[in-house]
Amino acid sequence: RSLRRRSRDRGGGHPPASSATPLAFMSQREAALLQAYRETDYRVRLAGGGHASIHIGHALPAALQAPPDGGGFLTAWNPDSEPRSRAANRQAQRQLLQQLQTLPGCQWRAGLGIGRTGWHEASLWITGLTAIQLDRLAVQYGQRAWVGTDADGKAVLRLSGELAQQAATA
Repeated sequence: RSLRRRSRDRGGGHPPASSATPLAFMSQREAALLQAYRETDYRVRLAGGGHASIHIGHALPAALQAPPDGGGFLTAWNPDSEPRSRAANRQAQRQLLQQLQTLPGCQWRAGLGIGRTGWHEASLWITGLTAIQLDRLAVQYGQRAWVGTDADGKAVLRLSGELAQQAATA
């Protein structure tokens, strides 16, 4: 879910790489999507039943405390925030799961992103990967954004590609 597409279309590269991207660089659609992502209830299925909810800007629930490298909430559904058929979304999610199975140390739990207006997407809470690896997966699967964790264990909205871009320029 990368908000970078608008400025790329103008030939101007990427907007500032930050989850606090100034609204002046975004279309109304991009700003609305960013707000919707921030308001989403990111639910992770728990091993013993039920779920834990992740909310942007809040500490992770105790049941989801991520390892030192953090964790990420990611989906392969609806690339570029454009609706796809259920079959296409399921196929993309299966491909993501197959890829995760090949990554050493990677673990995941089933999740569901639920927006305030009722939309929902099958998702995954992923641990055992670095934030840059998660970011690259988000880009690979056409996502505009993904949910990561900061050093304080709070959920943060990350624009896809921002970490890889920062690492490339460092």
